[in-house]
Amino acid sequence: MLNNKFEQLTRLFAQMDRALIAYSGGVDSTLVAKIAYDVLGDRALAVTAESPSLLPEELEDARIQAAVIGIPHELVQTDEMNNPNYTANPVNRCYFCKSELHDTLKPLALQRGYPYVVDGVNADDLGDYRPGIQAAQERGARSPLAEVGVTKAEVRQLSQQLGLPWWDKPAQPCLSSRFPYGEEITIAKLQRVGRAEVYLRKLGWKNLRVRSQGDTARIELSPEQIKQFVLTMDLPTLVSAFQDLGFLYVTLDLEGYHSGKLNRVVNQDDKAIV
Repeated sequence: MLNNKFEQLTRLFAQMDRALIAYSGGVDSTLVAKIAYDVLGDRALAVTAESPSLLPEELEDARIQAAVIGIPHELVQTDEMNNPNYTANPVNRCYFCKSELHDTLKPLALQRGYPYVVDGVNADDLGDYRPGIQAAQERGARSPLAEVGVTKAEVRQLSQQLGLPWWDKPAQPCLSSRFPYGEEITIAKLQRVGRAEVYLRKLGWKNLRVRSQGDTARIELSPEQIKQFVLTMDLPTLVSAFQDLGFLYVTLDLEGYHSGKLNRVVNQDDKAIV
């Protein structure tokens, strides 16, 4: 089954002839970049959007991974932080983020002679509330993984089979996803929550989020890590470190982390908003 999907992906890129990849450095878009480069060589180009919602560490990972693959890699600046529709953080915030991204990538692709812009959306993404997907589709972007029906688990499996060392890299959506809908997003807030997550990762914790609500940080870890975290962490030092970043209060989410939790508050009427 997976081999068949892989063959479909290679045929899809062969038919494109030239493609620009919206490349975040996450496991999904990196797999797309790998396959595109293996099929198209230098007729594939990976482009990463540099913005305050992307950690510098993630940008460096993207550079390293592109170099390992061999695909040409460029950076572009996006300006979503100057769009009040984005910084107000409505439930469809991602629509405005992806609109900015693809309004930047599409003209670049046309200018360089790439008839296709492709992204790393996978089949599982279609089952969640992802208004950014609509924005990308409206601008003609294609999602090869979703088109072929490749799930997130299959992305990791296929990445491992292709020898990509980051096949098990935790998901790292943009930092704006750390804030409850309706709370204004600022560069200072993005930096604060980003530095908090980097602090925890440097201590060895993985697959985590630091959610920010006002002056409170809520740490989400995978459920199996929670007990170890409570028993082994120097909690006063942790609290002090977070307070140095600008948080007043530090809490631990006892349910643990799982993708899509933020969308529990989204109702059907909200999903209809564009």
